[in-house]
Amino acid sequence: MLLSVVLITYNEEANLSRTLESVVPLVRDGRGEIVVVDSGSTDRTLEIARSFGAKIFVEPWKGFAAQKNSAMDKASGDWVLQLDADEALEAELPAEIEDALVATIATGFWIPRKNFFLGRWIRHGGFYPDPKLRLIRRGAGRFEEHGAHPTIKVDGPTGRLKHALVHNAYPTLRGYIDHMNSYSSSGAALVFEKGDRSFSVIHIVIRPLLTFVYNYFIRLGFLDGREGLLLHLYHSVYVSWKYAKAWELARASSQDSNPLEM
Repeated sequence: MLLSVVLITYNEEANLSRTLESVVPLVRDGRGEIVVVDSGSTDRTLEIARSFGAKIFVEPWKGFAAQKNSAMDKASGDWVLQLDADEALEAELPAEIEDALVATIATGFWIPRKNFFLGRWIRHGGFYPDPKLRLIRRGAGRFEEHGAHPTIKVDGPTGRLKHALVHNAYPTLRGYIDHMNSYSSSGAALVFEKGDRSFSVIHIVIRPLLTFVYNYFIRLGFLDGREGLLLHLYHSVYVSWKYAKAWELARASSQDSNPLEM
């Protein structure tokens, strides 16, 4: 039974070796393949992918869901494991995956994820177990757009695995803030499309404050120390940015549709 590990990449030389090294037990000796769809990396990403024997495709950026679906479409395995380039498999996970796929009736498996922020595993505040549906039968599901975090939808029963993906997402504050700036723009586009376009103190001030209180205090985010404080504080800022940017999009759209007469 062939397993396809699929990834999308763009300038991921800092992460990709760790990710691909972790999947070697699943694909060695012809038991699987690695498929990489790259959107124009200018660093060593493709060189690293080639060193692991990956099948490489270079395509223009189409959006998160479309790019991930394009990668899955190129898989030839019976099962597809979709990973982000900053994720790696916990040491015990490959063996668990192999055991789970033997005579299963499931069409997909949820995998818990350990999120690391500034080098610390964030265990509270809703960041763990953070299950992700990433392992599916080929053709059983597709990613649907949801801003910067598209999700797979599958038809049929799903199971759950015990061992985790290790998400080395944000080793620096600058990286986290840059990502939140980008993600808030994607989220704002979705908010805009849903018609929530007015300037709202509730969305821009109250909602971020309640998000921080809920995640940091009620969901025990404070147990993750200084890193937890910074993470939840800046995540609440992301929420404010998202709604402020949706209002900005609405204002720009209004100005475009009602130009001043000259």
